[in-house]
Amino acid sequence: MKKILSYLIIIFLFNSQAISKISNKDEIEILKNIRCLVCQGQSIADSNSDFAQTIKLVVKDKIGEGKTKKEIYGFLISKYGEWIVFDTQINRKNFLLWFLPYLSLFFGGLIIFAILKKKREN
Repeated sequence: MKKILSYLIIIFLFNSQAISKISNKDEIEILKNIRCLVCQGQSIADSNSDFAQTIKLVVKDKIGEGKTKKEIYGFLISKYGEWIVFDTQINRKNFLLWFLPYLSLFFGGLIIFAILKKKREN
């Protein structure tokens, strides 16, 4: 009976450690993708400012509530704006920002091609 009880305790401890490692991994990933508004170039994970400490607690609480990454990012974006997230999503507001370099490269290539074709014909 003592062996069974000790095995159950050991299994419980390993399971709780595995669960905490998974939530810690998610927490670290979220904190690395959030920009510190005070430090301007650092992530929350790297910053030691008061703002960063507060956001770390907020993220930990949200994970404790069972929120997903998208829900946590959505909450922070609604409070601080899209700039707080390093990995922004493509939407109507920033579509041109994402695709303007590719469009300019494409049209620039077309212009160069047209100029070279005219020179060959002359």
